[in-house]
Amino acid sequence: MALRVSLTLALIAAAACHSAPAFARDAVISIPATTLDVALIELARETGVEIMSTEPGLRSVRTRPIQGHMSVRTALGQLLQRTGYRARANAGGYRIVRVIAKSAARSRPVASPNPPPGPDIVITASKQRIPLLRYPGSLTVVGPLPVRPWQAAENMSDMAETLPILQGTQLGAGRNKIFIRGVADSSFNGSTQSTTSLYLDDVQINYSGPDPGLRLYDVRSIEILEGPQGTLYGAGSIGGVIRVSSNPVDLSKIAGSFAGGVTLTSGGATGFDTAGMVNLPIAKERFGLRAVGYNIRDGGYIDDAGRGSRLVNSSDTVGARLALRLDPGGGWRVEASGTGQRIDTRDAQYAETVEGPLTRRSRIAQPFDSDLLFGRVVVSKTWGSGLRFFSASGIVGYRSTDRFDATPRAGAGGAPTMPTIYTANRSKRLLSQEARLSRSMSGGNSWVFGFTLISDRDILTRSLGSPGNDLDIIGVTNVTKAASAFGEATVGLSPRLSITGGARVTLARTDGDPSSAPRSTNFVKGRSTRRLDPTLALSWQLAPQLALFARFQTGYRTGGLAVAPGVGRVADYQPDEIRVGELGFRKLRAGPTGLAVSSSVSLARWSNIQADLINRRGLPYTANIGDAKIETIEGNVDWIPVVGFRVVGSFLLTDNTVSGPIADLSKRDNRRLPETPPFAGHGGVSYQWRTGQVEPQIGLTTDYVGRSVLGTGDLLDVSQGNYWVVGLSANLRWKGIDFSFLGNNLTNSTANRFAFGNPFSLSYRDQATPLRPRNLRLAVGVAW
Repeated sequence: MALRVSLTLALIAAAACHSAPAFARDAVISIPATTLDVALIELARETGVEIMSTEPGLRSVRTRPIQGHMSVRTALGQLLQRTGYRARANAGGYRIVRVIAKSAARSRPVASPNPPPGPDIVITASKQRIPLLRYPGSLTVVGPLPVRPWQAAENMSDMAETLPILQGTQLGAGRNKIFIRGVADSSFNGSTQSTTSLYLDDVQINYSGPDPGLRLYDVRSIEILEGPQGTLYGAGSIGGVIRVSSNPVDLSKIAGSFAGGVTLTSGGATGFDTAGMVNLPIAKERFGLRAVGYNIRDGGYIDDAGRGSRLVNSSDTVGARLALRLDPGGGWRVEASGTGQRIDTRDAQYAETVEGPLTRRSRIAQPFDSDLLFGRVVVSKTWGSGLRFFSASGIVGYRSTDRFDATPRAGAGGAPTMPTIYTANRSKRLLSQEARLSRSMSGGNSWVFGFTLISDRDILTRSLGSPGNDLDIIGVTNVTKAASAFGEATVGLSPRLSITGGARVTLARTDGDPSSAPRSTNFVKGRSTRRLDPTLALSWQLAPQLALFARFQTGYRTGGLAVAPGVGRVADYQPDEIRVGELGFRKLRAGPTGLAVSSSVSLARWSNIQADLINRRGLPYTANIGDAKIETIEGNVDWIPVVGFRVVGSFLLTDNTVSGPIADLSKRDNRRLPETPPFAGHGGVSYQWRTGQVEPQIGLTTDYVGRSVLGTGDLLDVSQGNYWVVGLSANLRWKGIDFSFLGNNLTNSTANRFAFGNPFSLSYRDQATPLRPRNLRLAVGVAW
């Protein structure tokens, strides 16, 4: 049966990722002995390169195992040796064709230049093998990323600055929230479940609270699925899902890399970053390990006039990851990995406009620290029929401490008061288990079904008082347990039209308790939730590289117990839900050069929105604030007029209106969701070429973020955003060594990214989180 195998990358929005074409890059490849069709599927999955064929007989050909760090061209050569097939470069990837003897070719009639297409197969975060062209929804894939970390490792908050579909807060690494496509609940961190689910290698690493700020060293790709994704990912994916895939263990050879850089900030402290990776095959082609370690110093650039301290907001991040891999044979694979990271921030990164663009005045330091521990075990097997079994078990432990200066500001001529400090400690533990079966078949048909178990415990403790003499005030503990079964299938109604449908059934319970005895017992200790989250979508291929898609899906977040307004009170908050419909098109490039473009429009109805808020005294609380309607238009353009030269652009237009207790009592212009600028855009140009053994590359980027507000209502109608950022990059690769230069904020703008840093002085409405001043990074990396 004819089979067409393909894996196509979505548009890469960050110009820093523009380098050699994906099919020209080396990658870590490990494919067991199997049939040729399955081997090609696995090669496409591991490398992110489109591989297609309309030839019959692939399933009847056996292949040998291949292991190692090699190019896709080399891997294909090994797979296809003595099979009767060969690889032909085509459309930025490869087409597998049958080798025909010359004499036979002369006697045969000429084949049609446009053979009927076969079913595309794509490995994506959709958990089904659906090609990008036929995927019925909006998604972005960044990668494959270079194995050699010549750039400073970003976290997801850094990446959000160049991807318009992502928005976020700017409290600092480990404290930032990430939002997708304008589904933003709050600028503050509290008890609510996250709107965006973050996954590391198929295991969820967050449930409630902010993005943990994991540094993205030795990462293969990042997939962003716009939400909701309630059918496949369950609660907490109402905005979408971000999946970070690390580079796998190479079982064929010893390999390693090292990178180091120095960052100079105008008027600020010097920063540095170092990272190393080592790969060891302990039993060749059977068992091996891969270890990564890194240490980063982000230099400060904020002064504190009240304490006479300069450059107070420096931050240190230290982390490591260890991965083990066992390939026992027969298509089985066992992977285990562990990650640890610590963030230590000396002081807050906000300024007060009355003191200057990079200065504030406070009585005491406001440090932050966090620790993340993560472990996973994955067992998978792929059969020659296309059937795949997958099981992932994960455990996440997270601890953080926030400190804020709660000292009242002294009036003109007033005597200084005793310093007051507010401390919030969080402790989280997340256990998860997912098992699923999936299969891709001819005619574009595929299916997946499975189950998920979740157990999450979130403990918040708080204290308030003078340093060394603070008193405990009430916090909350929430324990959520959920079990769900899900299934989704894609059916090809015709060679050009396919329909996707599915549902997820969830049973969940959340129990909340005060962390100390409350003054009021007016709360609900337990809450049970029963949910059915359906999805319905279709894809209609209008031309060989052009398709329309439509999608409808729902999602929700669980309720729980939270701190209420005032001191010593708790209150119950309800679940919320969202319904989203979208319509769009996607045009892929037909060759190594040309134009790729995609766009979509969406409408979301968000009901009973959960939000973490603060009152006028600066104390936190959580409430359901009402309903919202969110309208968006997004677009991506990726143009390669000649090989090596690339122009990219992306944008998000969004409009939203909130109705509810807070919004209805506010001015009409103050009824918006937080962190949602009406327009955000990214543009970039890059050029890469080769001169002998030298590969230079240069790039220029520009980003615009429109005006947004801190939150819904008159109290939080504080302006932020409305700025441009320009960056320049240059890289020179010679043999196994990379030399790089990266300049950011070249115009030295001091614009306000985020109008919040300290809840206890927010009512003065003079806080600003300025952009890091003009900064330059020089780095070198080596790999072997």
